[in-house]
Amino acid sequence: MRELGVTLGRFPVGPFNAITDVAGVRVGHTTLISGEGKLTAGKGPVRTGVTAIVPSDTYFLERTIAGAFVLNGAGELAGLTQVQEWGLLETPILLTNTMSVGKVSDAAVKFITRAHPAIGADLDVIIPVVGECDDSYLNDSVGRHIRSEHVYRAIEGATSGPVAEGSVGAGTGMITCDFKAGIGSSSRRVPAELAGGAYTIGVLVQTNFGVMPNLRIDGVPVGELLLPRFRDLLKRTYSYGSIIVVVATDAPLLSQQITRLCKRAALGIGRVGSYAAHGSGELVIGFSTANRVPRIAQGMTHKIDVLLDRATGPLYEAVIEATEEAIVNALCAADDMHGRDEHFAPGLPLADVAELMKRYRPTP
Repeated sequence: MRELGVTLGRFPVGPFNAITDVAGVRVGHTTLISGEGKLTAGKGPVRTGVTAIVPSDTYFLERTIAGAFVLNGAGELAGLTQVQEWGLLETPILLTNTMSVGKVSDAAVKFITRAHPAIGADLDVIIPVVGECDDSYLNDSVGRHIRSEHVYRAIEGATSGPVAEGSVGAGTGMITCDFKAGIGSSSRRVPAELAGGAYTIGVLVQTNFGVMPNLRIDGVPVGELLLPRFRDLLKRTYSYGSIIVVVATDAPLLSQQITRLCKRAALGIGRVGSYAAHGSGELVIGFSTANRVPRIAQGMTHKIDVLLDRATGPLYEAVIEATEEAIVNALCAADDMHGRDEHFAPGLPLADVAELMKRYRPTP
């Protein structure tokens, strides 16, 4: 988005403008694209994938404090009830398509239990966190083409640094406001003088919601302005949901504070044009890397640092900014894509968007 000369909000971004600006967080993708033409269930065309957000290198033995918020629940984030109950995250967060949640969860169990053979014996069993959005407009979703090795590859290949965006990983078959979208990420750095410490907020989205007239960028009705050009290309007869938002921070927050942070991410979704439609799922999960809760400990107590509530306001503002920008980045990074039965999702026309933004948001 920033390559178009567009900036959002008042906080600076991190070095990568991504969720990986939160130290220790890694992201990996496996992208599956094959076939073309008529849909044949089980054969293709295939436009899907897996994205892994790894909270730390020791996520199982040193769990991160976590929280979540469901704006509208017409979607799935497997493992969410345990995260909300315990306030802890103990697996990577995996994203994929709707029909593959079970296969990805199964693969995650195999991956983690191979690394920790005591699971289910001397250690607790695990419930992997797996989120989804529906890519069936472009992908042979019923064919469930995700296999265990694709999940392993996404986790093992997760890295810090720049995050690939657009039609990659779990975002391969995603559409937002009738334009091709997918994975997007952004970050914000909150200065020490505002929050009692310098903290980073990072966001990654799998975005797949809305219709063109609703699309807004920094308040500009971009979708409405572009609609006359694209009206004849719009073949979808209903609005897709949904969106999964993953929030990471190095601020020392309690689970309830992270949940409150996740609620504000929903405001960022709304800024881009979502109204959380009946059939859409707006699911937000977040975690803090500042404290680790050991699975195995000598005693029965554990001390953590906690940010006072009165210091959280700037973090709320920052997560709204980062969520909005992450969605727009997903749109900007994705190109045209043809899928099953010649269904087509156009890429956002970047030159036109840049011109519209200059017209409505002229540089002082």
